[in-house]
Amino acid sequence: MKKFDKERVLLAVAGPVIALVAAILLTSVVLVASGDNPLEPYRLMIEQAGFSDVQVLIINQASLYYIAALAVALGFRMNLFNIGVDGQYRLAAMMTAVVGAHIALPSFLQIPVLLLVGVLTGAFWAGIAGVLKVTRGVSEVVATIMLNAIATSLIGYLTLTDVWGVQVGNNSTTGVMKESGWVPGIDLGSDVGEIYGLVFLAIALGIAYWVVLNRTRFGFDLRATGESETAAAASGVNAKKMVLTAMLISGGVAGLSGLPLLLGDAHTYSLTFPAGLGFTAIGIALLGRNNPGGIALAALLWAFLDKASPALDYATPVAYEKEIATIMQGLIVFAVVISYEAVRQWGLRRQQKQVGAELAAAAAQNTKKEVAA
Repeated sequence: MKKFDKERVLLAVAGPVIALVAAILLTSVVLVASGDNPLEPYRLMIEQAGFSDVQVLIINQASLYYIAALAVALGFRMNLFNIGVDGQYRLAAMMTAVVGAHIALPSFLQIPVLLLVGVLTGAFWAGIAGVLKVTRGVSEVVATIMLNAIATSLIGYLTLTDVWGVQVGNNSTTGVMKESGWVPGIDLGSDVGEIYGLVFLAIALGIAYWVVLNRTRFGFDLRATGESETAAAASGVNAKKMVLTAMLISGGVAGLSGLPLLLGDAHTYSLTFPAGLGFTAIGIALLGRNNPGGIALAALLWAFLDKASPALDYATPVAYEKEIATIMQGLIVFAVVISYEAVRQWGLRRQQKQVGAELAAAAAQNTKKEVAA
């Protein structure tokens, strides 16, 4: 491997590693300050990862995180902050559940239709912010945050019993979906659980993300516009069109985020459907540096912290608060921003020194030539 490649790999890895180490150290400080053992909670959580049922839970949860983080990363690569992934994914899951409860087609048609409903709903909701940005210059951050609130209210209205809601005890649901829309998974036994079938969709989306961004003209235009709209326009790229397209694609991917759970396990949308996924995805995309491989590792880490932390409540002889994992997740997001900026500055200084050395060498060479002449 060339020296340049080694430095590039070092720069890519340094940010996440520094963030993780900093988060662990700071969480340990919190544990010490509260009078707890700073190492025991980590041992307990790592021990949980050895159980097959917990591994299945981690993989399933990571699939949701991964798809949502890809949606965020698509926006980041375009220099767009799609803060509305949470609203896009919840509204898409709700609409998919409604369609799945009222339409019965053969499985080979039902499942693609439900996936398409999720994509179109998410794209439509994100497209509102995209249109506002390209036509009125409204910040996508403000627009998507407001659309999250609107999505919450809209879901609340559409799940009323007078509309599409079905009351089950104290829970408002959309009714059970037709079985032809259930996506079978990998059954590992009653004691272990079942891996969602749409885990493979998450993998396919990660591959498609890398191929499109790195091996197509569209991906080059998208990255170029994210770097500099002026430079992209000079090369013939319609910046406004790229902004709108990126928001639509990001929203479409976000619309798929909840479907592994919806089609693989829940089979209905209700008040217990997880919220906050879109905001978690921001931290995962940042930690993974918008790279599909890095995002996968970050999604698995986040899912591990989520699914292994409940064991802390039942530890003996001393129980720990499971919120320790939440503290660590928050510290990771905080540390990742600082570490990435520090690594960026370090890399910039190295480049400046390298360029300076090359210019000095070139000047010395020219001086030698002049003396010889």
